[in-house]
Amino acid sequence: MFEGQPKGLYALALANTGERFGYYTMLAVFVLFLKANFGWDAGTAGAVYSGFLAFVYFLPLVGGMLADKIGYGKCVTTGIFVMFTGYLLLSIPAGAGVPAMILMFGALALICVGTSLFKGNLQVMVGNLYDAPELQSKRDSAFSIFYMAINIGALFAPTAAVKIMDFAQKNFGATLADSYHYAFGVACLSLVVSIAIYYGFKKSFAHADYNAKTKATATGSTEPELSPKETKDRIVALCLVFAVVIFFWMAFHQNGLTLTLFAEEYTATSSFGLESMMFDVSNLLLCIVIIYALFSLFESKTSKGKTISGVIILACIVALGYKYVSVSPEGIAVEAPIFQQFNPCFVVGLTPVSMAIFAWLAKKGKEPSAPRKIGLGMLVAACGFIVMTLGSIGISEGDRVSPNWLISTYLILTFGELLLSPMGISFVSKVAPPKYKGLMMGGWFVATAIGNFLVSIPGFLWGKVPLVVVWGVLVGLCLLSALFIFSIMKRLEKVC
Repeated sequence: MFEGQPKGLYALALANTGERFGYYTMLAVFVLFLKANFGWDAGTAGAVYSGFLAFVYFLPLVGGMLADKIGYGKCVTTGIFVMFTGYLLLSIPAGAGVPAMILMFGALALICVGTSLFKGNLQVMVGNLYDAPELQSKRDSAFSIFYMAINIGALFAPTAAVKIMDFAQKNFGATLADSYHYAFGVACLSLVVSIAIYYGFKKSFAHADYNAKTKATATGSTEPELSPKETKDRIVALCLVFAVVIFFWMAFHQNGLTLTLFAEEYTATSSFGLESMMFDVSNLLLCIVIIYALFSLFESKTSKGKTISGVIILACIVALGYKYVSVSPEGIAVEAPIFQQFNPCFVVGLTPVSMAIFAWLAKKGKEPSAPRKIGLGMLVAACGFIVMTLGSIGISEGDRVSPNWLISTYLILTFGELLLSPMGISFVSKVAPPKYKGLMMGGWFVATAIGNFLVSIPGFLWGKVPLVVVWGVLVGLCLLSALFIFSIMKRLEKVC
């Protein structure tokens, strides 16, 4: 999985890990902050949440166009500092009046602008690492690793948000509304780490900081010229994929809105026994280590490597066993934001599994194309919300269901995400016409932005229609999107 990858991949991935940790720490509690601090209802809070997500993912189109002209590295470094300023303003406890709203919206605007310069252009630089003929076959696996790194940051974000809020309330006397600002302050610190990694290891990826105009100087070669028809075919194919993923992101990013509201209003607030261990991020981390050690055990070519892997597995199992017998019979409290740790946990844990499956299929000549994986991802996403539909049948206000319904949904949605998101980014970096790499990567984020804007629709339905209707809308949209992409599959696979 990691063999033969250039060092620059890990530097860029870790720089992104720091930024994503801060972003998801903030996002884990953002809707709850809006409700607690300003007293907004779910619809209003959802509109602000989805609007913010829309701009975060729409503006990379502008950032990509700018980077195609002035360079990707310049935009990435500028973006980091702009984002830092935004998170710094958001961490200021300014109350609940109009000045506080102005400060908050100003901070959100800076985060959006900074992200537009940072996120998409960093991914273009990752793609540039694999333009060399000897590395092109590793592009899909590289973006899987890169995507896993994003989710390492996201894995610890909900726990960090909850812990820092609890610490602020217990030690600084902060009210619930004020304690959210301490969670936002974590994002500032994470960006400092991101900046340090980016500049500390810049030499390992400096050669990937080129666009179509500067490639000859940077690499000694030029991009092959595409005919107007080839350029058009590629752009049309990408736009068709963008149209499909809109509805995936609309469904997937319910994790911060309706799925969080379901956790807060309809899910058990305590957990016992083995189930309770899932809410401790250290236990999840031990399980992830076991998965990676198992792969190392079977792939290692030396007895020493196998022995080390076996010892690690045994140590993790012993640690989990000790923690199980130490579980309190009184159970633990379960807070709504903590459910958002499961998706990144599953991404990190399942990435080597998915890569192994696709590698096995590739050896047999049966690996699905990137567009086909995207279509399968939409079908899997529909299954995730079918689970939520089943878990919501017959419940009403005041009822509480098992946390396993939400956890199972996050597991299924993660399978869909691994089929769609890293493969989609890889597809864009591969198919985009050389002169429009930044623009087309920005187009991927525009599709994400539109999907994020549509996230608010289930939020407005919340409390006004039965829960099965809310989830049913998402199931239907995912199924229709899957049907569409399979209907144009030949056209998409032609440009791969």
